Amino acid sequence: MAEIIQFNDFLKVEMRVGVVTEVLVPDWSEKLLEFKVSFGPEIGMRTVFSGVKKWYSETDFLNKKFPFVVNLAERKMGPAVSQGMMMMVDAGDEKPILIALNDQAELGAVLC
Repeated sequence: MAEIIQFNDFLKVEMRVGVVTEVLVPDWSEKLLEFKVSFGPEIGMRTVFSGVKKWYSETDFLNKKFPFVVNLAERKMGPAVSQGMMMMVDAGDEKPILIALNDQAELGAVLC
């Protein structure tokens, strides 16, 4: 278990509903998929990378909604930059479990 945090620390993490509008397979990485994600008019489009290429293909993500951390500091990944993080269930060395959201989840909505 990670370090215990205060409620105010948790409030610093902003999770939003995003839809993956494009999936690219970078030729410079054996692990990463690159997602173009729309969060609606307030946040707009972001680029998010995830190390799931071993387990998933583009069709597993395209035009589907997922939860993302949107206020994470940008992180350089190879020659590109990731502007957030898709939330998944960690399954150790096994295939991570996707948290797909249904159509009722409004684009850009805050997860609480």
